[in-house]
Amino acid sequence: MGNTIRIGTRRSQLALWQAEHVAELLRQKGLQAELVAIETKGDKILDRSLSKIGSKGVFTEELEAMLRSGEVHIAVHSAKDVPSALPNDLELIAFSERESAYDVLVSRNTTLSLQKPLRVGTSSTRRRALIRRYYPHWEVVEVRGNLQTRLRKMDEGLCDALLLAYAGVHRMGYDPFIVHRFDIEQFTPAVGQGSLAIEAHKELAPALRRAVVEAVNHPLTAACLLAERAFLARLQGGCSVPVFGHAFYKDGQMKLLGGVMSLDGKQAIQDSIMVHETPEAAGRQLAERLLQAGAGDILKEIKAQL
Repeated sequence: MGNTIRIGTRRSQLALWQAEHVAELLRQKGLQAELVAIETKGDKILDRSLSKIGSKGVFTEELEAMLRSGEVHIAVHSAKDVPSALPNDLELIAFSERESAYDVLVSRNTTLSLQKPLRVGTSSTRRRALIRRYYPHWEVVEVRGNLQTRLRKMDEGLCDALLLAYAGVHRMGYDPFIVHRFDIEQFTPAVGQGSLAIEAHKELAPALRRAVVEAVNHPLTAACLLAERAFLARLQGGCSVPVFGHAFYKDGQMKLLGGVMSLDGKQAIQDSIMVHETPEAAGRQLAERLLQAGAGDILKEIKAQL
């Protein structure tokens, strides 16, 4: 195509790894690519939880401004960081093949017992609620920052272990510090966890758009994320609300898990659905099931507390 594809990305080591992974997929198709890295609001403000700084778009807004200005052609996000509703002039055009989506407990001390009291670091309200439900003997410690910053804070004694997404831990080569891998059926991950989302302006040149989709998009992952994001959108969930959803294929059939949990972990409404229609329709259908079972009351209570 002649022109170099400029890729917008956050500046953390993990974000750069992810953007370089996308760049390599493009290069394998004979395309040229370069990274343009910035710090986002979510990267700069580390002394407050995401729910306190207005979590919607804190990792994406600055990259979206670069898409509008033409400074970059595409932006690479962790799919779990992308709000369920996008600005009208932007769209997600591709999702990379998903890494394993489960959460993991990470510590320098790999002999830790989950049955004993632990101080566990996380910045996620979903993980905080899950801990309070399934591991009430743990103390939850607010830990924000990129993966290396969190590990440093743990090493300085702020906490005994960190609760993180396996995908980022694996991509950064920290597998030896994994103490436990949590079951997805119980510890259901955030919508989009494990995949990368490629965002573009709707006026991106069609030939360039097709080239990016052909190089990066993984159709089965994309179908799963369409279901998950439709589920999240109907519930109007976000980073500050313990809404979780995960779709996967088993024996050629897609299954979607989803749930809503109170901040203290005491109330939980969870369900699953086999997808027999479009992924988006299934996502909305599962959300409606949860709302009919009382999820709306939990969500209303949560938003009143934030």
